[in-house]
Amino acid sequence: MRSSENLSKFVMDIRFNRFITALIIFNAVLIGLETFPTIYQEYHTYFVIIDLIILAIFTLEVILKIIVLKKRFFTNGWNIFDFVIVLGSLILYSTPFVSVLRIFRVLRVFRTITTIPTLRRIVAALFMAVPTISSVLLIMTIIFYVYAILGTSFYGDISPEYFGDIFLSFVTLFQIFTLESWASGIFRPIFAEEPWSWLYFLSFIVIATFIMINLIVGEIVNNAQKITDDFEEEAEEIKDDTSEIKELRKEIREIKEMLQK
Repeated sequence: MRSSENLSKFVMDIRFNRFITALIIFNAVLIGLETFPTIYQEYHTYFVIIDLIILAIFTLEVILKIIVLKKRFFTNGWNIFDFVIVLGSLILYSTPFVSVLRIFRVLRVFRTITTIPTLRRIVAALFMAVPTISSVLLIMTIIFYVYAILGTSFYGDISPEYFGDIFLSFVTLFQIFTLESWASGIFRPIFAEEPWSWLYFLSFIVIATFIMINLIVGEIVNNAQKITDDFEEEAEEIKDDTSEIKELRKEIREIKEMLQK
């Protein structure tokens, strides 16, 4: 019983969590260094040995968590994510599927999210915003479609390389949406021949880029704030429970002292 409690304290200890986080960051740096051919070829053996050690530590971490948490381990999505990455890395390590193994090795970097609570809250906020984002994306698709038809109709003859058909118009509108070289490359040549074209381009940028993106960002920020508020409420409840327990212990102590007298 004592040994299981000690193991649980060790696995759940913040210092152990920080060590795993540091190891994940080190692993990320290592994977980045492997992209330099000269460094990787010269120190190939060291890279392989260090990677095996890191994988062994990650495997041990998952095993220890399963021992401590038992069935509860698989009720947490982040734990399942860690388990799949580690298991995938172990299965594929000595197989010819090198490209798939590389994907699993790179995915280890995402384990940073599982070890840092603030990052988990941001990701949770992002997933909470999915229904709203889906609605916004649907509206954006309609806007893109309408503007693609208008662009093909109005500017197909003037600039066929950008608005020759609806598919080219979609690609062009996406470039305008990203604000990448839209003025000099797309807008000005058309504007030189069609002075009223500025209405088309500016209205699309205002509606699609500014309004829609702000809607998505606003929804994510609201969800992040909601999660933070919930977290603070839970923290306050824990504090209240802790203070009540302290009061009860104090009262029990006083009763014991009275009985001893």
